[in-house]
Amino acid sequence: MLATLNTAWEWIGAIPHLKAYVTAAYFAYLLWIVAWIVLQKREPAATLSWVLSLAALPYLGLLIYYLLGPQKVKRQRLRRGRSRSGMEHYSSVCPPDADCTELAKVAQATCGMPPSTATDVDWLVDGGATYAAILAAVAGAQDHIHLEYYIFNPDRAGTALRDALVERARAGVKVRLLLDAVGSSHVGRRFLRPLHEAGVETAWFHPAQLLKPFKRPWVNMRTHRKLVIVDGRMAFTGGINITDEEDERLRPDAYRDLHMRIEGHVVRNLQLVFIEDWIYATGQGRPAFEGQQLWPKDTPARADGDIDAQVLVSGPDSSWETIHRLHVSAIHEACERVWLVTPYFVPGEAARMALTSAALGGLDTRLLVPTMSDSRLVTWAARSYFDELLEAGVRIFEYGPRMLHTKALVADDEVCIVGSANFDNRSFRLNFELSMMFRDKQLTGELAAHLAREMGTAREVQFNRHRPLWRSRLPEAVARLTSPLL
Repeated sequence: MLATLNTAWEWIGAIPHLKAYVTAAYFAYLLWIVAWIVLQKREPAATLSWVLSLAALPYLGLLIYYLLGPQKVKRQRLRRGRSRSGMEHYSSVCPPDADCTELAKVAQATCGMPPSTATDVDWLVDGGATYAAILAAVAGAQDHIHLEYYIFNPDRAGTALRDALVERARAGVKVRLLLDAVGSSHVGRRFLRPLHEAGVETAWFHPAQLLKPFKRPWVNMRTHRKLVIVDGRMAFTGGINITDEEDERLRPDAYRDLHMRIEGHVVRNLQLVFIEDWIYATGQGRPAFEGQQLWPKDTPARADGDIDAQVLVSGPDSSWETIHRLHVSAIHEACERVWLVTPYFVPGEAARMALTSAALGGLDTRLLVPTMSDSRLVTWAARSYFDELLEAGVRIFEYGPRMLHTKALVADDEVCIVGSANFDNRSFRLNFELSMMFRDKQLTGELAAHLAREMGTAREVQFNRHRPLWRSRLPEAVARLTSPLL
């Protein structure tokens, strides 16, 4: 074997003008990859990061960028036209009876979801309360159950929900389950068989396309949404996946997380999110949903005491970065306080400027992150921004020992945003995310009280903390260079 390799190497070395050919090939590769990346018209920092990284990986870099590089999904007009036609009227302007604040107008203009209302919103802390509430709602379903998840593991939590869906499907309830092909990759045919036998429809979001070599794969663009719709009247969404890793009843190290149970007119918009994703993933048309009570007619659009609510969706099918934009806008609009909670904190320039400006302006500005996330690189990158924030007056808290997985923003006493999106480039630009924006004093106060308790058990980061060069400062500085790619 070694002799064969030596012979091959000698044969290659004997090729005339080999160095010139290799050099020319490298510059051709470099020209191709630079042109490809630059034409994406993304932020200069991200563009330069990709160019420098791939320049150091001749030829292999082309494959990496092809698989993992930024991509756009041109599906928005198609999915809206196919799913909304004949189902529900969605105006391009705010309804006349809605409280159309600037935030509401920005949200509708960027993602197409109008302001709405909720009659009831319950905060569900951790997986135990969330799974119990979902199972109870599923048990009471009469017409349909729609589910969309990034992670749905075939463990105790996943099996319990699967069996509950099987029971309802056998009782005549229409059940559809949409799973991300990467996040739920542990789900196999054996686990799904009882669902299929009961008549449950299942689909995969962006599955592998090995048989389509000339079609660029979507390895790096996932549905990160967590959504359950029951009979078009009740919805569950937030940050909690279906996995034992988020069930504190089974694991003492389970993620600390937050979810929501929602009722009211806004469930119609959440229903629309699922239908759009289902049509996109399956290729089915609107007739597949005929005969179901998708939009209950007895749900009033607005009543006294209702909570102003709005669905926020974002993903690589839109360049507006709706959830990112609404976070930054809410921070700028705040007058008294800004509390941000996220497991992955890798802010762009706009978000950093917004947070530091809020603190410099005298607002009660706080950031709650995990002491150590499940990605050491992201943790180091996040800490590289701490000095700038602390110097501006932002109070930073690190939660532990459990992994904090909550994603929430509180702005003043009325506005809060909670959902699936982390505070990083991946969530804002690559993943399909779902968040809820509420404008309600009582609901925001309940969330703020919960976050205050979380901060009360966390360690506050000090500006003059001890930071060894090799264990802190250098890893953080290097990790920061990868921020545009995280």
